Amino acid sequence: MSPRRQPLIRALTLLPAPLLALAACGGGQDGPPPPSAEAQAAVRDDGGAARIPLARAIDTMFDADAVGPTQALVVMKRGSVVAERYAPGIDEKTPLPGWSMAQCVTALMIGQLVSDGRLRMDETAPVPDWQRPGDPRGEITLRQLLQMRSGLRHTETAEPERTSDRTRMLFLDGRDDMAAYAEAQPLEAPAGRQFEPSAATGVILADLAGRVLTDSRDPILKRRAVGDYLRTRVLDPVGMKGTQVTYDRAGTLVGSSMMLSPARSWAMLGEFLRHTGSVKGAQVLPHRWVTFMRTASPRDPAYGAGVWLNGTPRSGTALLWPGQGRKNLFACLGEHGQYLVGSPDQLLTVVRLGHSAPEQEAALHDRMGQLIELFPG
Repeated sequence: MSPRRQPLIRALTLLPAPLLALAACGGGQDGPPPPSAEAQAAVRDDGGAARIPLARAIDTMFDADAVGPTQALVVMKRGSVVAERYAPGIDEKTPLPGWSMAQCVTALMIGQLVSDGRLRMDETAPVPDWQRPGDPRGEITLRQLLQMRSGLRHTETAEPERTSDRTRMLFLDGRDDMAAYAEAQPLEAPAGRQFEPSAATGVILADLAGRVLTDSRDPILKRRAVGDYLRTRVLDPVGMKGTQVTYDRAGTLVGSSMMLSPARSWAMLGEFLRHTGSVKGAQVLPHRWVTFMRTASPRDPAYGAGVWLNGTPRSGTALLWPGQGRKNLFACLGEHGQYLVGSPDQLLTVVRLGHSAPEQEAALHDRMGQLIELFPG
């Protein structure tokens, strides 16, 4: 026996029995496993978060069994990408759907039209069918539409799914003229009194944009007028490169959904909102408009105008993290687990794109919140 090993053996014999057994079993190996090589490579700069825990959090976001397939994850801190990871076959230029995240973009377009004086917030929304004498829908204002409190009848989800107004408008009997379908719905509550998320509202807002940008009802001319305005006044200034939008057969922008953009471009949208409408110090959209978007609706503290807020909803499940995350945190959210989260206090923007089943969305929500909380304020 080596003389060098004798002191070590004598020391081990002096250990209490439980510790001696632990040492014999190699008990020092307990603890979380190291993050994957892909997750470690995804972290370019820790951005103030501990690098290994951040890499582990990234791995949890790509756990398909728990949260469904994640296609892209982008984390920006102080305007720079500090972490970025993609699924196989997808990269930073791949356009990906944000679903209802598109409503944030539609709200920005409406903001530019208000800034130009073409629309007015507290006047009757200029929908021709609502202007007939005695029609109570004539009381609906642009502000109420933006804050999802129009009072129009709308069933966002239903069982079976084909019976929901969202599905009918986008894919079934309303698909050729979505605005006509959405605007034909009667009131189920007095205008302004009731909060209800509605895909139809994004289409109505897009139709209003088309009506003020051109007098023509020709679908081609409508598409051209709205497309040029959206590109030059919103997408290009914000930095949403590679964005693809969709129109129905009537030429109306599908302002509620069906917008594809690379993950970095979605992140630029978050940065734009975080900076209250400015890009590199230049005010692209009036500060007061983005402040309005990020201010709670009078009918629900968890929603502003086109964006969700970190308030406690008056009904339903919290979509963000009230009582945990920063109070001024906001998000653009889409079906199937699309997240664009901005946190001004943390100088942070996080984007997750993928496809989560309903039973996976709670785990995704929790893991998204845990990742964001790794970053200091």
